[in-house]
Amino acid sequence: MSVRVVTCVGSAVAPYVDDLARLRIEVFRDYPYLYEGDDAYERRYLEAYAASSRSVFVLALDGAKVVGASTGIPLSDDGEAFHQPFRARGIAVDDVYYFGESVLQPAYRGQGLGHRFFDEREAHAQHLGGYAMTAFCAIERPIDDPRRPTDYRSNDMFWHKRGYERQDAMFCTLKWTELGDSEQSEHRLRFWLRPLTV
Repeated sequence: MSVRVVTCVGSAVAPYVDDLARLRIEVFRDYPYLYEGDDAYERRYLEAYAASSRSVFVLALDGAKVVGASTGIPLSDDGEAFHQPFRARGIAVDDVYYFGESVLQPAYRGQGLGHRFFDEREAHAQHLGGYAMTAFCAIERPIDDPRRPTDYRSNDMFWHKRGYERQDAMFCTLKWTELGDSEQSEHRLRFWLRPLTV
């Protein structure tokens, strides 16, 4: 497979928004997110990121097809749900560059694209300057969750190797509709933080 990586800043991602929405819905249907996709929500989410002139989209393209994507945005440009956990810790929102998600179709995993996604986003935050750390959050499911695939492996070891530290008591709560449900429910996501070295 010949995959090229393209980085878009802010509104430059506009030609890819529909493809990104489809990819997010496709990948997040799988465990552990079990997300029942919503096209309208995806468009609003991506357009909010694109509206920030300091956001970044790292895209993995196979020909013209978007097979992977990773996003980042200044925490100050993201929503209040993401601000509160940092304020509670005494961390200035302006000091944090926040990483949204990394989504990649299964056939393209194991080729180093996960590292490339982090490399490009961290480099973008460093280039912008003024940020003390990068951060992201991720859902955690119980070990005995009956929906957990037998071959499922968490990304914890990968994130640790990237220098991110799992925060023991730092969470945000987001709502989405899980597969098979008719209404949204709340989900708790744990934060991971890493100092941004220059």
